[in-house]
Amino acid sequence: MAEGENEVRWDGLCSRDSTTRETALENIRQIIVRKTECLRLMKETPYRPADGLSNAVSLDGLNKLLAHLLMLSKRCPFKDVREKSDFILKSVQELGIRIPRPLGQGPSRFIPEKEILQVGSEDAQMHTLFADSFAALGRLDNITLVMVFHPQYLESFLKTQHYLLQMDGPLPLHYRHYIGIMAAARHQCSYLVNLHVNDFLHVGGDPKWLNGLENAPQKLQNLGELNKVLAHRPWLITKEHIEGLLKAEEHSWSLAELVHAVVLLTHYHSLASFTFGCGISPEIHCDGGHTFRPPSVSNYCICDITNGNHSMDEMQVNSAGNVSVSDSFFEVEALMEKMKQLQECREEEEASQEEMASRFEIEKRESMFVFSSDDDEVTPARDVSRHFEDTSYGYKDFSRHGMHVPTFRVQDYCWEDHGYSLVNRLYPDVGQLIDEKFHIAYNLTYNTMAMHKDVDTSMLRRAIWNYIHCMFGIRYDDYDYGEINQLLDRSFKVYIKTVVCTPEKVTKRMYDSFWRQFKHSEKVHVNLLLIEARMQAELLYALRAITRYMT
Repeated sequence: MAEGENEVRWDGLCSRDSTTRETALENIRQIIVRKTECLRLMKETPYRPADGLSNAVSLDGLNKLLAHLLMLSKRCPFKDVREKSDFILKSVQELGIRIPRPLGQGPSRFIPEKEILQVGSEDAQMHTLFADSFAALGRLDNITLVMVFHPQYLESFLKTQHYLLQMDGPLPLHYRHYIGIMAAARHQCSYLVNLHVNDFLHVGGDPKWLNGLENAPQKLQNLGELNKVLAHRPWLITKEHIEGLLKAEEHSWSLAELVHAVVLLTHYHSLASFTFGCGISPEIHCDGGHTFRPPSVSNYCICDITNGNHSMDEMQVNSAGNVSVSDSFFEVEALMEKMKQLQECREEEEASQEEMASRFEIEKRESMFVFSSDDDEVTPARDVSRHFEDTSYGYKDFSRHGMHVPTFRVQDYCWEDHGYSLVNRLYPDVGQLIDEKFHIAYNLTYNTMAMHKDVDTSMLRRAIWNYIHCMFGIRYDDYDYGEINQLLDRSFKVYIKTVVCTPEKVTKRMYDSFWRQFKHSEKVHVNLLLIEARMQAELLYALRAITRYMT
């Protein structure tokens, strides 16, 4: 736990029993009363130079507790905890001590807060899901609150993540969180890094490891190369990478440990994509999620402007100035018409295998030239980059500069027939959980498109999934890649490629510029497809390398 919180037991607040929660809250209240009284006495005592540092440390410790209480007052699924946390904060304020307030406009910088389900207004089924998540992690994070647009997927996601992080498995708990930190850091995702730094310390991880990857055990340092290649250029993974980890003498990984690590790496690479793709805000109790300063005139800071993350009102004015409602309405109608025409063409004629292969190569080649106008290098901050090596290593299109990587044919190695069974054999039940999550994301539909109902969206979902795999060199023999250019326009392709390959470069402008007439829930749905397709692509390359090593 962070300093200032280590004497506080938050665990009791996760209990389903209201009496246990009440006792825990009273203990927290008493600790805060003691700290505020201590601070008051320090202020009244004649100043000595040696006291300056002590006062600062005491105030910092109290501020961390108050920030945690602020999070509970807004995000705890238990009403009694929300109300009592708010009461304690107001009691502190009445003593003349400044209390924190949330920064930002809710769980996402891209989605208006009023469109996201508010904690406390959920139905009984959703409350159970919220309570389970809170009991497992001690928080209801912003990722969960954005994914709640799609409850069926969220339930599967939370179940899988809980199993990976907290249930019996080959790796010790602190290793799991550290691997999560390593994976998220590859995409400079400070949101996930901060969450798992706290979790790592909470389960007894050594704080020295957080000073940099070179301070972690050699076994984890050895995983750095696989993390790097898997995150940015998974098509380069070979059985030699696997052999190097399994035959490292006293620092060797077992096969079961390695599969657990690979699943964690791919999970957090993909979750970094979701975090940036949906503009997830910092957690209220973390850096950037709250402030002790009084409100200013403006709703956003200058850094938001330079990042393209303007306030909602301003973005709506800009959008209205550039795109009329009728133009975006026409986009939806045109897309539906293309889907209808493609369906008719499918029924009339079927392309030859040679033509299908040619269309794949054309789409793969064209995907290399899809990039954003904002495509500048992002320099990682030191507090994130210390968790990985080789900061300059990033995504590169696989056929650039004359380099040729053989096409990965799903008919030769696929998740359903090969990857699933390998994961389940070495890490029981996880293959089943991941498979369920893939299927829910791929098949999820409400039969709607923007303002239209009773629409079969399977063709569009398949185009999105296969386009992502195409960017990774993965080909389905039975798919006509000519459909992708018909269904996915350039602004959508830019968004997809950025979210999947370089998520740290996503801006609100990119999010707003595709599918302008579609609901936010539909754009979140797109992100679920992106992260699951990305995770499966990474897993296919890593698991194929493990299979080749084993045979």
